[in-house]
Amino acid sequence: MASALEIDGGAGPRDAGFGDYFELLKPRVMSLVVFTALVGLVVAPIGVHPMIAFASILCVAVGAGASGALNMWWDADIDVKMARTRNRPVPSGRVEAGEALAVGLGLALFSVPMLGLFANWLAAAILAFTIFFYAVIYSMWLKRSTPQNIVIGGAAGAFPPMIGWAIATGGISIEPVLMFAIIFLWTPPHFWALALYRNSDYERAAVPMMTVVAGPHATRRQIFWYGLTAAAAAVAPAFTAIGGLLYLVVAGALSLEFVRLTTIVGLRSEAVAAGDGHRMEKRLFHFSILWLFLIFSTLALEAGLRAAGLSLPVEVLWS
Repeated sequence: MASALEIDGGAGPRDAGFGDYFELLKPRVMSLVVFTALVGLVVAPIGVHPMIAFASILCVAVGAGASGALNMWWDADIDVKMARTRNRPVPSGRVEAGEALAVGLGLALFSVPMLGLFANWLAAAILAFTIFFYAVIYSMWLKRSTPQNIVIGGAAGAFPPMIGWAIATGGISIEPVLMFAIIFLWTPPHFWALALYRNSDYERAAVPMMTVVAGPHATRRQIFWYGLTAAAAAVAPAFTAIGGLLYLVVAGALSLEFVRLTTIVGLRSEAVAAGDGHRMEKRLFHFSILWLFLIFSTLALEAGLRAAGLSLPVEVLWS
C-alpha cells in the first residue's frame, strides 16, 4: 500500500530477533490490508466457508508482508537518511538486505499460489499484481521519479477490497471498484498531510515528494481537491447493493468532517502551519486513518444488518 504510517523506533544495531523479521512485513500496513480485504469479502453477495475465508485472508496478509519486506529491502538507502525510518530493521543493520529480499520473495511465492488454491485464480492474480505494483512500480520506479508517486502508487493499497470480493465471487463489479476508489482517493490527502510536517525527511533523502517538488502551497491545494473527491467516493456505495441508509448517514457525517479538515489544511498558509507546529496537518493525518476505518467498518455493519433483514435501503428517503 502507498502508506508509510509507522513512526519507527529503536536503539541502534543489535542481533536480529523474531520481532525484527516481523517488522520487515510492515505490520501496521498489513493490518490495514487485511481489514479492507476482509470487508471486501464480507460485503460480497456470495458467502464463503469460514475456513476458506480464514485461509484466504491469511494469504492476503502474507502477500502484504511480502510487499513490505521487498519495499524495505529496496528503500534501505533512503530509509537510513530519514528520521521516521532510519531505525527500521535493514537501515539499522539488524537485518541484512539480502535477508529482507529473500523473505519478501519467499512470502510472495508462497502467498499467491496458495490463495489460488484456497479461493480462485482471479483473487491470486490481483494479489500478485498488488505485490508487483507496490514493490516494483511504486517502490522501484514511482517513489524516486515523480511527485505523483503517492497518487499512482496509492493503487497498491486500494486493491485489497477487490481481492476480498474476488475471493467470494470469483469476479469484479462496481462495488469493489468503489471501495478501491475510496482508498485510492484517500491516500494523497492522508499521506501529504504527513509529508507537510515531515518534509525535511524527504528533502534529506532526495525523494521527489509533492511537498518537495511543488512546494507546500501546491500540495495543500491538492489535499483540498482530493479531500472532496474522496468524500464523494465514500458516499457513493450507499446507492449500491452493499450500502444502505445507515451507511449513507455515517459516511456522510464522517466525510463532512473530512472535507472540513482538508479545507482548513488546504487553505491555510505555511507560516501559520509552522507557527502552531502543523497542528491541523497532524489532526488531518490521524483523523484520516479513523475515517477510513469507520467507513469500511460501516460497510461491514451494513452487510450484517442486511443478512439479518434489518438494513434499510436509501430509497426509503423518497418512497
